[in-house]
Order: sequence, then structure tokens, then C-alpha cells
Amino acid sequence: MQSTLQLNRCAWVSDDAQYQHYHDHEWGRPETASQALFAKLCLDGQQAGLSWITILRKQANYEAAFHNFVPQKIVTMDEQGLEALMHNPGIIRNRLKIRAIVANARAYMAIEEKQSFSDYLWQFTDGKTIINRWNDLSLVPVSTPESTRMAKTLKKDGFKFVGETICYAFMQAVGMVNDHTTDCHCYDEICTLARR
Repeated sequence: MQSTLQLNRCAWVSDDAQYQHYHDHEWGRPETASQALFAKLCLDGQQAGLSWITILRKQANYEAAFHNFVPQKIVTMDEQGLEALMHNPGIIRNRLKIRAIVANARAYMAIEEKQSFSDYLWQFTDGKTIINRWNDLSLVPVSTPESTRMAKTLKKDGFKFVGETICYAFMQAVGMVNDHTTDCHCYDEICTLARR
């Protein structure tokens, strides 16, 4: 069996075991469950101005604070509960970011009345994974026309902390885009898992 120390990973991955696990088992794998996509979009919004590893380390705390990202429960959170989160050291104590999750839950529920949130998001790649072939991290873009369209649509529909860069990071994470570099041990597997 190959040692994890010998695995070649994307250059952005550190030697942190949690980060490596996230890269190897989650990042870039196509996600189609609406609620899982909602949770990831909210977490990516919390990342704004920070590194992803910071949010990854706090993910369990966010899940506890925000009812496992069940939108129907999030929208019932009252002012007292939201204000209490400003004293929760397990999450990013930013009032705008905390309230963004509630706004996003409301927007999610409005979309779900018309179509699945999954279909709504995957429309920006025509329901398929965009398979890139970057051989170097420096070639990977921070946004694309697809992420710009997604950001504009999400904002129009009431979502917060969903700029084009956040949307592109989200698209990479949930397998709408395969941006594992071609020398990464996950690249071929993600190509196999890609939605076509």
C-alpha cells in the first residue's frame, strides 16, 4: 500500500493531516445533494479574507452553531441566538458573516420552492464537471465567467458573501470544476467521477 507521505498532492495542500484528508476525500468530488451544497456555500463565504484551513478547523463548530446547516432550522434563529454567536470562539465572530448564513438559508428556501438548489447551482456548468488540465498551480484561475455568473445570480436571489472568487472556490470544492493539477494523485479519479 502506498504511503500517504509519497502521494503527490496539489501544491496548495500543506502537511496538515486534516487538510490532506479534505483534499484527498472531499475537494473536487461532485456533490449533488442540495443541503450539502448549501452548507459548503455558507462555509466558503465564511472563508472570505481568511485561509480555507481556518474554516475547515472550525467546521464542526459551525455545524453545531447553525443546526447542521438545515436551512429550515437556521431561519428560526432569533436575535438573541444570533447575538450569542458573537461570543462563540468556535466560529468566526463577524456579525455580517453570521447574519449571511441566515440570509442564505432564506434565499435557499425560496429557490427550493421552484427547483432543487442542486439544479439551480449546477446550471452554471450545464450540469457537468468542467475538467481542466493544469500542470501547475500558478495556472489555476481565481474566477471564471461561470463563477461570475453564479455570483451575480446568487446575489440577485438574496445570498451574501458569494463573490466570484468565493463562487469559484466553491465550484472547485464541490466538483463543478476539476482543478486538481494533473500531477496530483487525485486527478484521474476525479476525472472518472466527473459529471458528464
